[in-house]
Amino acid sequence: MNQPDVRSQLRSDSLPLAEWRPKSQLRVRASKLDQPQFPVVDAHNHLGRWLADDDSWLVPDVTALIELMDAAGVATMVNLDGRWGDALAANLARYDQAHDGRFATFCHVDWSHLADDDGAAAAVERMQKQLTASAAVGACGVKIWKDLGLSIRDASGALVMPDDKRVIEVVRTAGELGLPILIHTADPVAFFEPLDETNERLDELTEQPDWWFGGPEHPSFAQLIGALGKLVASCPQTTFVGAHVGCWSEDLHGVGEMLSSLPNWNVDLGGRLAEIGRQPRAFAELVGYFPDRVLFGTDAFPPSVEDYQRYYRFLETRDESFPYSDDAIPPQGRWEIYGCALEPHLLQAVYADNARRVFKLG
Repeated sequence: MNQPDVRSQLRSDSLPLAEWRPKSQLRVRASKLDQPQFPVVDAHNHLGRWLADDDSWLVPDVTALIELMDAAGVATMVNLDGRWGDALAANLARYDQAHDGRFATFCHVDWSHLADDDGAAAAVERMQKQLTASAAVGACGVKIWKDLGLSIRDASGALVMPDDKRVIEVVRTAGELGLPILIHTADPVAFFEPLDETNERLDELTEQPDWWFGGPEHPSFAQLIGALGKLVASCPQTTFVGAHVGCWSEDLHGVGEMLSSLPNWNVDLGGRLAEIGRQPRAFAELVGYFPDRVLFGTDAFPPSVEDYQRYYRFLETRDESFPYSDDAIPPQGRWEIYGCALEPHLLQAVYADNARRVFKLG
């Protein structure tokens, strides 16, 4: 009997990778978790206007958001979009003040002052006064974004790195004010790698070319992470949370080394389910070694109940080979994830206790 010619069944001799939609033939357990074992604090989310293209609120209906939180078992959500001044006041009024205990809003620092032409000392003083004012009106912490190290420049045109002495002065002030820092430095390692056939995030970078930082105009990933470590070490009285699993979710051993050497360093899980989900045993070991230093967070905005349930499935079950996204092409890499089945006492710490302690939430 003649065998079918597989090539003849394709539209060309080579199926374009962008059109490949493989269906897994595994038959594995699929747990359905509607609610987490313990109420959750989402320590990493965005509810403001800062990241919206049209300056609208990322969550247009706060009542619907609270209903979603209740459905997903989320007690409190940290809003990282407070900015400063009028924007901070608007975020605090819309979330924290209108819904007691359900939200905690972080401010930002206006690093553009570093480009002011009246000297470094004056710029630092402005930012310190800005932080003091933000703390006075109710900011619960400070968000530092990846533009520090990638795009913020001073009056001379020089790129400002996270360990710049002016940054250190400002961050020490946050510590004196009792404001924890949630910091995002760099981006996934693949965003700094060559854009070639070996880059595991090529799908994502093709869709978002501005997320590639592998050119000579940017520091390397190693330089940025090194500067981050120096910043944290230089501010021992300031509490830090490293966004996205310490900004280095691809290397949990490296994350563990930072946690070991820097007692004021903590990490959140925001936006890195795909990464920790493909190394569940290493992640479980990390939490076991540092049970009080890992914070739950999603970085899913606007969030959905399904976003939370995927995290719960990863953290609570032993399920194997399940999708971390509903997208036909997974956005952060073409792989599936596996549950790490944390013990209940670790779940309670990660889900809420650590965030409540680090962020001083009621």
